[in-house]
Amino acid sequence: MTRTGHAGGLDHSGDKATLAPLRSALYHGADATTLRSVASAVFAPDAVVQLAFPFEDLDGSDGWCGDAIGVLRAAMPDLERRDTIVIAGPDPDGSPWVGCCGHYQGTWTSPLLGLPASGEIASMRFHEFYRFDAGRVVEVQALWDLPELMLQTGVWPMGPSLGRWMHAPGPATQDGLVDRARQAERSARSARHVVEMLGDMGKHPSDPDPAVMRLEHWWHPSFNWYGPAGIGTSRGIDGFRRHHQIPFLEAMPDRRGGYRGDAHFFGDGDYVGVTAWPGMAMTLTGSNWLGIPATGAELTMRSLDFWRVEDDAEGRPRIRENWVLVDLLDVWNQLGVDVLDRARQLGRQRR
Repeated sequence: MTRTGHAGGLDHSGDKATLAPLRSALYHGADATTLRSVASAVFAPDAVVQLAFPFEDLDGSDGWCGDAIGVLRAAMPDLERRDTIVIAGPDPDGSPWVGCCGHYQGTWTSPLLGLPASGEIASMRFHEFYRFDAGRVVEVQALWDLPELMLQTGVWPMGPSLGRWMHAPGPATQDGLVDRARQAERSARSARHVVEMLGDMGKHPSDPDPAVMRLEHWWHPSFNWYGPAGIGTSRGIDGFRRHHQIPFLEAMPDRRGGYRGDAHFFGDGDYVGVTAWPGMAMTLTGSNWLGIPATGAELTMRSLDFWRVEDDAEGRPRIRENWVLVDLLDVWNQLGVDVLDRARQLGRQRR
């Protein structure tokens, strides 16, 4: 299904086209039977589906339709999928991926995983990455921002976020649904910029000088960092450092792995996606992140990202927007805390 693009490289338009009927069925509210039929044509019979806590590993297309989408639809019968970013490309090993960012939304009329219904329209961000082989999906790595729904129904069980919680917008350039032939050189340039940025970020705090990260070199002065509910959105280098980076590094200065090695990076024009399951490992030796105490616990973290690179006035690439989802419920679960149960208790008290 992957075809040759205008520049002589692989543009991966066929993989986007294969996934399009599934995205369309979820946008148009196809019934359960139709959805299963569409999904079975998109997914390979032995596809591996990995979703955020508490869903975890699901049984291929049937698990995706029933145990994941089915749960959302039971809570929001008019469920609608809205994609704001759809990109495709090969990771460094040549495996083709399609990455999708957007929101599921609908009228929340029934409990969801025990969370009380709000009775109002609700919206939940998703980052979903699909690996293809021979024209069909063979692996899914996906995060759903369930804490975002907790905020909307008034049962927040965690500490307040330092950043601003807000409905994460689509790209400022309104071109996230990349439907042109893949530009191989531009895509490689964007991916290289992100990978090298992460390499510099990893030099600190082993080198205690924050300047070693060269944030001003990699990031646009007015960039937006769209974090998950519980961390929040920040703007510019100062906001990013105060609302996320400094607390994160103070709590887990030895964070390692993931972004280099078993992570899957790919570019598509000005966009870059990365997925890994999990993406990082670290030791919780500080206590300034999310209000979690310094337990000394070894943690892994699922973090799926999208970046948009934009040239500045001098024609130099800079990261202008970064969409980030972190499986915070899984982090708390590794520490022995059932955040969902805490939210359910709050919901019972409210009723």
